[in-house]
Amino acid sequence: MEMNIIMLFLAALVPMIIGFVWYGPIFGNAWMKEMNFTKESLEGQNMIKILLLSYIFSLLIAFFLQFIVIHQMGVFQTLINEPGFNEQTGEAFTYFQDFVAKYGDRFRTFQHGAIHGVMSGMFFVLPVLSIIALFEKKSFKYVAINAGYWIVTLAIMGGIICQWL
Repeated sequence: MEMNIIMLFLAALVPMIIGFVWYGPIFGNAWMKEMNFTKESLEGQNMIKILLLSYIFSLLIAFFLQFIVIHQMGVFQTLINEPGFNEQTGEAFTYFQDFVAKYGDRFRTFQHGAIHGVMSGMFFVLPVLSIIALFEKKSFKYVAINAGYWIVTLAIMGGIICQWL
């Protein structure tokens, strides 16, 4: 299973690009109101540090998403510790090569990755943000803005990773 690792690094840019639009012209004012921020209170931050760390964290998300959106990774994970697999020899490696040759292109579309991205946002990120918001006494609007961002972002990242990684 050949991977285009460059696509992982490109997919990691998606949260920053979507965030620029989502927390800017689309929901920027509503988000600032929910957070009790003003434009002045957001000034003076080290944006290079924030963007660099955001990209690193986004890269971790992209790396993890490949295991969710690419089903063939499950077979790979099952066989990786079998004798000879890492040396590209033995029965398990031969089985994997045959499997990838026959089924390696199954469910490898942007749409398939996007649906898994949406599901990750809905069934993982939304509950996590909601639990945090309950304890922090944040509003439904706060959850909707932030969860919406992650659902859209993970859909696009998942699509990119599934189609082109």
